[in-house]
Amino acid sequence: MAEALIIDAVRTPRGIGKAGKGALAHLHPQHLAATVLKAIAERNGLDTATVDDVIWSTSTQKGKQGGDLGRMAALDAGYDIRSSGMTLDRFCGGGITSVNLAAGMVMSGLEDCIVAGGTEMMSLTATMAQEERAAGFPPMLMGSGNAHLQELHPQSHQGVCGDAIATMEGISREALDALGLESQKRAAAALAEGRFAKSLVPVLNLDGSVALDREEYPRPDTTMEKLAELEPAFAKLANLPLDAEGTTFASLIRRKYPNLDIRHVHHAGNSSGVVDGAAAVLVTSRAYAEKHGLKPRARVVAMANMGDCPTLMLNAPVPAAKKVLAKAGLTLDDIDLFEVNEAFAVVAEKFIRDLRLDREKVNVNGGAIALGHPIGATGAILIGTILDELERRDLKRGLVTMCAAGGMAPAIIIERV
Repeated sequence: MAEALIIDAVRTPRGIGKAGKGALAHLHPQHLAATVLKAIAERNGLDTATVDDVIWSTSTQKGKQGGDLGRMAALDAGYDIRSSGMTLDRFCGGGITSVNLAAGMVMSGLEDCIVAGGTEMMSLTATMAQEERAAGFPPMLMGSGNAHLQELHPQSHQGVCGDAIATMEGISREALDALGLESQKRAAAALAEGRFAKSLVPVLNLDGSVALDREEYPRPDTTMEKLAELEPAFAKLANLPLDAEGTTFASLIRRKYPNLDIRHVHHAGNSSGVVDGAAAVLVTSRAYAEKHGLKPRARVVAMANMGDCPTLMLNAPVPAAKKVLAKAGLTLDDIDLFEVNEAFAVVAEKFIRDLRLDREKVNVNGGAIALGHPIGATGAILIGTILDELERRDLKRGLVTMCAAGGMAPAIIIERV
């Protein structure tokens, strides 16, 4: 099987995902995607006529984020019309999946050069959700209006799932707050030292002025005392009636776990930030890289996908990590750095505990609690982040995984070349 090489990775800074407040919120999602597609082509001198495909991830594919954003953003970025494009959805996991699919196509010999990545403008999707609620749509994230599916696999709100998992695992709010605080501290140190500078590209307005050239979301003044003052975010939501029968997010979980008394421990300070952003990763064959004078930075060692309980939704990263390690013929000791998306603090905390990892190897530059989680883009961001850090520390291998709605997790192991 051929090698899949990672040539480069770029991303936008993440803007606060609130309409009228975030620095990117006034832009079209196509513009964010085009920004990183253009940057990765220019940085590497790509003849875009030789790009076989653009594989893009966007979770909410409607409105301005509908209509095959991968193809349209490539055209917007000035790519040759012969460079095709597609858009996929694996909820939060789509950014990893886009890179995995690109690598799989290259490793199979079917393609030689693919740009993979993703975009999500949560300032836009949050407005869509508000409009749906106003129109009377039940605010279920999965199985909306599908009673049969909810009977087979009850699926709740992710935040309520996070609280349920913390309750079942006996993980305290204090432990989750400590992880959230550490995310802020590590992100602050990374930003102060310019650790993200290699991959970060500014987003420009249509008139050429700078819309955003720095991370907008972090709160470096966070303390344990401030976190302790925050009200749980999902306590009221968990018991809000969703239909005439009185179904609630909490009752959906209790259909599968009937005796569970959920303790609400997640809040804005230990959950992922709502942001806008985009990222791109250039994946090629070795023959293509040599022919076009490209210097590879890493190779894809192994990829995996894993499903777990849809009702708890967030628990697949641990089995996904075990599966991808087995595929690679490696052990946890062979991995120098880990990135697991901080969708909620319990996801990263359980990942560390279950795998008995050294905390100094996990999310070393902070995570989504401090920096934000632009759903369809985050996986590609994390792959670029771990690659930059492997190079900075002169280390060899990194593993990236993340939970996704429906109880899934993709995973990837990369190794520096």
